[in-house]
Amino acid sequence: MVVRCHETSKNTIYNWIKANRKKGSTKSFPRDKEKQYQEIIKRLEKVSTENDMLKKLLAEKELKLAILRDLRDMVNPQLLTKSQ
Repeated sequence: MVVRCHETSKNTIYNWIKANRKKGSTKSFPRDKEKQYQEIIKRLEKVSTENDMLKKLLAEKELKLAILRDLRDMVNPQLLTKSQ
């Protein structure tokens, strides 16, 4: 359906999939249902772990930015006395 909506040939899609598999960016699921289930669980855990790590990094960056904004907005009394 997506192929028809975007008027892309099936061969183009297959070539993209083949090229991405060679790069390792996509990996097919096993044919066995139980193995598929286990692979989905494994991938979900990996993505969940990466997501948690990224959330932590983002929170740390936001904290650093907040500290830097506070420092930027502070008035330094030593500078005020020197300039007067």
